[in-house]
Amino acid sequence: MKEVGQLETDQLEALSAQELHDRAVRYAVRHGDFAFLWELLKVIPAAEASTGNEDETANDLSRVSALLSDAMASGEGELGDALRPFYIEYLSQHPDA
Repeated sequence: MKEVGQLETDQLEALSAQELHDRAVRYAVRHGDFAFLWELLKVIPAAEASTGNEDETANDLSRVSALLSDAMASGEGELGDALRPFYIEYLSQHPDA
Protein backbone atom coordinates (compact mmCIF):
# COMPACT_ATOMS: atom_id res chain seq x y z
CA MET A 1 0.00 0.00 0.00
CA LYS A 2 1.36 3.42 -0.96
CA GLU A 3 1.52 6.33 1.39
CA VAL A 4 -0.26 9.51 0.26
CA GLY A 5 3.08 11.30 -0.18
CA GLN A 6 4.39 8.44 -2.31
CA LEU A 7 1.36 8.56 -4.59
CA GLU A 8 1.94 12.25 -5.15
CA THR A 9 5.64 11.61 -5.79
CA ASP A 10 4.76 8.96 -8.36
CA GLN A 11 2.50 11.45 -10.12
CA LEU A 12 5.27 14.05 -10.08
CA GLU A 13 7.78 11.53 -11.46
CA ALA A 14 5.54 11.15 -14.51
CA LEU A 15 5.86 14.86 -15.38
CA SER A 16 8.52 16.20 -17.74
CA ALA A 17 11.39 18.29 -16.39
CA GLN A 18 9.79 21.38 -17.99
CA GLU A 19 6.43 20.69 -16.30
CA LEU A 20 8.14 20.18 -12.93
CA HIS A 21 10.10 23.42 -13.36
CA ASP A 22 7.05 25.41 -14.38
CA ARG A 23 4.92 24.14 -11.49
CA ALA A 24 7.63 24.60 -8.86
CA VAL A 25 8.74 28.06 -9.99
CA ARG A 26 5.18 29.30 -10.53
CA TYR A 27 4.17 28.08 -7.06
CA ALA A 28 7.25 29.61 -5.41
CA VAL A 29 6.73 32.97 -7.13
CA ARG A 30 3.00 33.01 -6.35
CA HIS A 31 3.64 32.22 -2.67
CA GLY A 32 6.72 34.38 -2.24
CA ASP A 33 8.88 31.35 -1.48
CA PHE A 34 12.20 33.10 -1.96
CA ALA A 35 13.98 30.35 -0.03
CA PHE A 36 13.11 27.86 -2.78
CA LEU A 37 14.10 30.27 -5.54
CA TRP A 38 17.40 31.00 -3.79
CA GLU A 39 18.01 27.27 -3.32
CA LEU A 40 17.30 26.76 -7.03
CA LEU A 41 19.94 29.35 -7.88
CA LYS A 42 22.40 27.57 -5.60
CA VAL A 43 21.84 24.08 -7.10
CA ILE A 44 21.97 25.16 -10.75
CA PRO A 45 25.81 25.19 -10.93
CA ALA A 46 26.01 21.61 -9.64
CA ALA A 47 23.27 20.55 -12.04
CA GLU A 48 25.15 22.26 -14.89
CA ALA A 49 28.31 20.40 -13.91
CA SER A 50 26.44 17.08 -13.82
CA THR A 51 25.48 17.61 -17.46
CA GLY A 52 29.13 18.12 -18.42
CA ASN A 53 28.74 21.83 -19.02
CA GLU A 54 31.71 23.10 -16.96
CA ASP A 55 31.98 26.36 -18.93
CA GLU A 56 28.43 27.33 -17.98
CA THR A 57 29.16 26.36 -14.37
CA ALA A 58 32.10 28.78 -14.25
CA ASN A 59 29.94 31.53 -15.72
CA ASP A 60 27.17 30.86 -13.22
CA LEU A 61 29.48 31.04 -10.26
CA SER A 62 30.82 34.42 -11.36
CA ARG A 63 27.64 36.13 -12.60
CA VAL A 64 24.34 36.35 -10.78
CA SER A 65 22.61 37.45 -13.99
CA ALA A 66 23.57 34.12 -15.56
CA LEU A 67 21.99 32.32 -12.61
CA LEU A 68 18.77 34.28 -12.93
CA SER A 69 18.65 33.53 -16.64
CA ASP A 70 19.34 29.86 -15.97
CA ALA A 71 16.63 29.74 -13.30
CA MET A 72 14.03 30.83 -15.83
CA ALA A 73 15.15 28.13 -18.30
CA SER A 74 16.11 25.45 -15.78
CA GLY A 75 13.32 23.13 -16.80
CA GLU A 76 14.73 22.52 -20.26
CA GLY A 77 16.99 19.81 -21.66
CA GLU A 78 19.70 18.09 -19.67
CA LEU A 79 19.68 20.79 -16.99
CA GLY A 80 15.96 20.25 -16.43
CA ASP A 81 16.53 16.52 -16.17
CA ALA A 82 19.35 17.04 -13.66
CA LEU A 83 17.05 19.23 -11.53
CA ARG A 84 14.06 16.83 -11.59
CA PRO A 85 14.75 15.49 -8.05
CA PHE A 86 14.93 19.05 -6.71
CA TYR A 87 11.56 19.97 -8.25
CA ILE A 88 9.92 16.69 -7.21
CA GLU A 89 11.02 17.13 -3.59
CA TYR A 90 9.67 20.71 -3.51
CA LEU A 91 6.38 19.87 -5.23
CA SER A 92 5.79 16.84 -3.02
CA GLN A 93 5.99 19.18 -0.02
CA HIS A 94 3.43 21.51 -1.65
CA PRO A 95 0.66 19.30 -3.06
CA ASP A 96 -1.45 22.32 -4.00
CA ALA A 97 1.22 23.49 -6.47
